Amino acid sequence: MALYYDLPVYRDTYRLILKIFECTKDFSKEYKYTLGQDMKRDALQWVRTIYRANKATQKREHLEAFLDDFELLKLEIRLAADLKILPLKKQAELSLLMDSIGKQITGWRNAHPV
Repeated sequence: MALYYDLPVYRDTYRLILKIFECTKDFSKEYKYTLGQDMKRDALQWVRTIYRANKATQKREHLEAFLDDFELLKLEIRLAADLKILPLKKQAELSLLMDSIGKQITGWRNAHPV
């Protein structure tokens, strides 16, 4: 079993978290402490889930939870873009990382059948 912080999906997730923290610091007060905080909290939850999935013998449950949280963050990013508080270029950067992370988690989940 690899250490969770050596996993490529962890490294990509960490990079995404850094980008989310960078993006949300520029949100206006109206959104910084609501949508911005939610985005940061939801992304940080991913690290916990990766850790739990990596150490668990039954990984699928944790990976399914990750994918649920993943969809929520995708919605939050889209909402931020639609509200024009997240520039299109930054949304594109986040989306590229999200695509990579989604593929990795889905592959990991599919490798561990029920």
